[in-house]
Amino acid sequence: MTGARLFRAAALVVVEALLVGGTTARAQEPLVKVTWQQAIERVLTRNPTAVVAAQEIERASALVREARASWLPTLSANGSYTHVHADGITPDIKGANLQLTVPIVAPTAWMNDSHAGDNREVVRSNATDIGRQLAAAAGRAYLAVLLQHRQVEVADRARETAAAHYDYAHTRLEHGIGNGIDDARAEQELRTTEVTLKNAQSALVRAQSALAILLSEATLVDIADEVALASPPTVEQAMAAASGQRSDVRVAQTRRLATEHLRRDDWVYYAPTLLAQAQAFDQTKTSLQLGKGWEATLVLSIPLFDGGFRYGVQRERRALDEEARAQLDGLLRQVSVEVRATFAVLRTADESLVSARAAVNAALRAAALADKSYRAGATTNIEVVDAQRQARDAESQAALAEDGARQARLDLLIATGAFP
Repeated sequence: MTGARLFRAAALVVVEALLVGGTTARAQEPLVKVTWQQAIERVLTRNPTAVVAAQEIERASALVREARASWLPTLSANGSYTHVHADGITPDIKGANLQLTVPIVAPTAWMNDSHAGDNREVVRSNATDIGRQLAAAAGRAYLAVLLQHRQVEVADRARETAAAHYDYAHTRLEHGIGNGIDDARAEQELRTTEVTLKNAQSALVRAQSALAILLSEATLVDIADEVALASPPTVEQAMAAASGQRSDVRVAQTRRLATEHLRRDDWVYYAPTLLAQAQAFDQTKTSLQLGKGWEATLVLSIPLFDGGFRYGVQRERRALDEEARAQLDGLLRQVSVEVRATFAVLRTADESLVSARAAVNAALRAAALADKSYRAGATTNIEVVDAQRQARDAESQAALAEDGARQARLDLLIATGAFP
């Protein structure tokens, strides 16, 4: 064996060792495997954005409690002690009282309570919509990992095929029935497929990392099963369901209802308020104050002039109501367009997948025929290399087409509000 042949053989052994070592290293990397359903559940419970959204609901509930306290009775106890050093004055004055305040007519407080409840519903709807967005992101990240697994499989098969072809071409050369061009061309194709495989493995790690970040895991996350998406509805069913099921539409509808209530309740700024106060006291009796007793008071307040504050509130709430109405109308039109567009994309994605799979079958047949002709001595291996490349490209395109079809189905479910 010549020195050049020894060098190529040694290089091939080193590359194979590196590939095996790289595979072993990847196998040793800590991985958390999750199913499709587990990924959706974890992103909804562990992602920081989802946790913050849940706490915002708690905060809104607390604000409702605060607003409600303004029209409920309050009871307070007070005590005092005064020491005076002067001739003819009692040196120690003690006092204690218990005061009860009951809002009898409190329109502003009532409406503030009601509006706080509306705001809590908006926050709840918004949290649901945040969950929908997170679930969609996790679903797409899960599909991205699945796609990269397919690309790694395609690249690995291409490397195995190229390695087998290189072994055959190199063996022919060693036995004096081949030529150096075929040998070099086959080796070049092998090295190219090795680079493609490494790039696909790197892309897989990046996809696993993105999924891990979404799921708030401390290590890489890999998929544990195939994706089983629900069957898409018909166009009529999708159009009917989208406006009622989509969480972003419900957010807009809830916000629109809240602004409508704000605008409707402008009258409270013109309404009177009536408070009842009762107080029991026990204090040191002096010439200026009683000893023991109780008293009750009714306080009626009628707003007459407030400097134009009420008119400003009316204009502000009218503007908010019109903004919410416009946003809801625009969103409903957007939903209609999105649903129709996703159906069109799904149809073309399915057609593309059928064509891609047919292309794979044709490319594999062409590669097999080219290899058979080369082994029979009818052609050079340039036809074999070209056929293998075309087969690899066809399989890669088929993997992309499969991902496109899955993504299109996921987009349709999201657009109709059926996911998650």
